[in-house]
Amino acid sequence: MQMPGDKSISHRAAMFAALADGTTSIRNFSSSMDCAATLSCLDALGVAIERKDNEVLINGVGIDGLRKPQAPLDCGNSGTTMRLLAGILAGQDFKSTLTGDDSLRSRPMERIIEPLRMMGARISADDGRAPLVIDGHRGLNPISYELLLASAQVKSCILLAGLNAQGRTEVIENQITRDHTERMLRSFGVGIETGRAEREGEKARFAAVNGPARLTAREVSIPGDISSAAYFVAAAALLPESSLVIRDVGINPTRAIFLKQLCELGLNVEVTGDREDSNEPIGEIRVQGSAQQPGKSGNSPMIIRGLVVPQLIDELPLLAVVGSQVPGGIEIRDAAELRVKESDRIATTALNLRAMGADVTEFEDGLHVSGPTRLRGAEIDPRGDHRIAMAFTIAGLVAEGETQITSHDCVAVSFPDFFELLESVLEK
Repeated sequence: MQMPGDKSISHRAAMFAALADGTTSIRNFSSSMDCAATLSCLDALGVAIERKDNEVLINGVGIDGLRKPQAPLDCGNSGTTMRLLAGILAGQDFKSTLTGDDSLRSRPMERIIEPLRMMGARISADDGRAPLVIDGHRGLNPISYELLLASAQVKSCILLAGLNAQGRTEVIENQITRDHTERMLRSFGVGIETGRAEREGEKARFAAVNGPARLTAREVSIPGDISSAAYFVAAAALLPESSLVIRDVGINPTRAIFLKQLCELGLNVEVTGDREDSNEPIGEIRVQGSAQQPGKSGNSPMIIRGLVVPQLIDELPLLAVVGSQVPGGIEIRDAAELRVKESDRIATTALNLRAMGADVTEFEDGLHVSGPTRLRGAEIDPRGDHRIAMAFTIAGLVAEGETQITSHDCVAVSFPDFFELLESVLEK
């Protein structure tokens, strides 16, 4: 089977194509509502876009060719759209407003407002939350900024603002985050620097751009979304005697660590392939379910904390579900960022696992799930969160009895065809 195009990479491909000189063709563009919001915002900024099925043609306007929108830019539920566009709009010579749905307007934006203001952008917000009113201008001040928390969105926002700055803009991170922005900027011809930051006794990394910069249009092929694949991988690994092959999926090292965690939990998952497209590694995932209960050696819980957490942030609710099925269970810490996602994912995961009979201890920064547990079917409230809905669909597959996911249409935010594709796989 194959996955829809990677959501994180699709966002970036569309934005960079809009800023490029020339026409970019993007194949396997994400079908998610989040990425549709990005295209809608770019259209409102004067970018000509043609879309047919999963291919998108974008006629770039250049780094300084965006036009003032006639109305607030609606980012829907997409934090990536809002935070990355904020960096782009900070370097334009017009005023614009970024808004979104109730969930997005409740999420913290001070983390991007502070560095953009340091660069000279004028931004007003409602107590650090959207709507964001950005009074941009060209020739921003270059800065060197150390991330206060691990966030690829904040890093990307600053780097995109740096494209319109006068000099070198640098972002330093003490925890590794997704590097799709750095990889794709290179593929669009931007000379981005990456490496180890010179900080005594610390393993800090940096990414830097020299502005003003120009981007050159190109053809882009989006790999399958590994975060979407995660649910199918988990299902196949947990269901006895199942077998699954997922082809042409992105295996970027900053995203594929989820697969390593499954292997450490005793599940049979293998990754092969070493080709690249648009600077992104692409491969094949093979999964084999066991006739016996999955399990790692020993009865102590797997503990996920520290530097790996930012690279697993989307998959942590799913890992909590998987952990309920293995000896010793799982403990997740240092993940307070989950509380400010589309829902409070710590509380929502704990609530729904308990409804299915699991023993869960909730912490401010994570949770502990005992295992193995014989889950029972239940009514699941994802609280409008697409990743919770999909994670507990997988829980329902291994549970005894019927599981009902209320408001399940929220999956369209990232994976509109999730239930249809899952049903087709289960029928084989």
